[in-house]
Amino acid sequence: MAANRKATPRSSFLDKVLGRLDRLDSEGLQSVVQRLARERGFLETLFNSIEDGVIVADQEGRVAYFNAAATALIGLPANGAEGEPVRRFIPELDWDHILAQDNAGGPSIHRSEFEVQYPRPRYLRVYAAPLDGDAPGSSGVALIIHDATEARQKTSEAIETERIHALTLLSASVAHEIGNPLNALHIHLQLIERDLRKLRLLHGIDDPGLPSRRRPPRAAPAAADVAEILARTGGYLGVCQGEIGRLDLIVTQFLQALRPTPPRLQTGCLNDPVRETLEVLEPELNNRQFIVADNLARALPNARFDPAQLKQVFVNLVKNAMQAMSKGGRLTLASGSTPDGVWVSVSDTGTGIAPERLTRIFEPFYTTKQKGSGLGLMIVQRIVRDHGGRIELDSREGKGTTFRLWLPLAERTPLALPAALSGEPA
Repeated sequence: MAANRKATPRSSFLDKVLGRLDRLDSEGLQSVVQRLARERGFLETLFNSIEDGVIVADQEGRVAYFNAAATALIGLPANGAEGEPVRRFIPELDWDHILAQDNAGGPSIHRSEFEVQYPRPRYLRVYAAPLDGDAPGSSGVALIIHDATEARQKTSEAIETERIHALTLLSASVAHEIGNPLNALHIHLQLIERDLRKLRLLHGIDDPGLPSRRRPPRAAPAAADVAEILARTGGYLGVCQGEIGRLDLIVTQFLQALRPTPPRLQTGCLNDPVRETLEVLEPELNNRQFIVADNLARALPNARFDPAQLKQVFVNLVKNAMQAMSKGGRLTLASGSTPDGVWVSVSDTGTGIAPERLTRIFEPFYTTKQKGSGLGLMIVQRIVRDHGGRIELDSREGKGTTFRLWLPLAERTPLALPAALSGEPA
């Protein structure tokens, strides 16, 4: 496997040293060691001066390096953390999933968000990237831990401000969004009116409002003419019904973005709203010839959620996946559980999301689609947060995207602090 791996870039200094390592005497080796020690000291000073936590984990998921910010953010002890499993200090991190992505190779990035209570309540955002770039196999992972507590508070405030601002923009936005459906309705209603007028003339009806005033038709209407008019009118009605549904979706999304409602929590299985969503979208999935893979767990622990709101979440995620794929793509829905939660993932084989867009994907009114409102994923994230859960995103350009929704169990088992930390203040 190592032979197939892309060479990791090295500094010019290391290249020179390794090229003549066998010719160095003791003084030369001492000089090299001193130079490396200075570079290590410089890098440690650099990493310890940044606000984001940095953890380097080996291929077994054990801590190989961490900076001072990581100690402050997740409570790593200054002594004794190296060599310990990362999941001991960040149990919310799905290390097996990250390692599987690293082994698969190719450009990838893992983004997850979660809350921690130790050493103090914070909201953290974690980015995981393989140390060996897009090479297959694993040589370890770099974790960047960002304290998003203030950013989340500002985002909540910004969303509230955006809602107020959106009230001003709503008339213009809605007018733009519903203009085409209204125009189509107007045209097709005129066509229906014209065909009804033809039917009245064929049957000799003077006034549709006064059915008693009739006159005998001059000639019996041809059955073929009547059938043609009825078939054409039926097609017009189908278009009108479709445009009314489109109007309802646009208005509903805007209202949900501006006027969120608290979830009405019930205890149940998270697989249920997923399967209900597939039933609703089955005609559209079949029409576009998508392959649907059902990898839902046969049995899941119960969680507490609002069935209607979760169904809305899955409709948004599945529709996003459909829009990202061409005809005949593969949609995969999976579910599972952890000691403290249950999860559902929605995966597609679409175009993927560029890394520079990942940080903005949940922003209100940000969209990569020509006809998107930019509110769908914002609504998804808000609903998941209102349920006390989190949503993770994995994407590879050209290969597809996976959204993974996690919710806490209905009855959670309290987790004890690791033995090494039990003497530290909680």
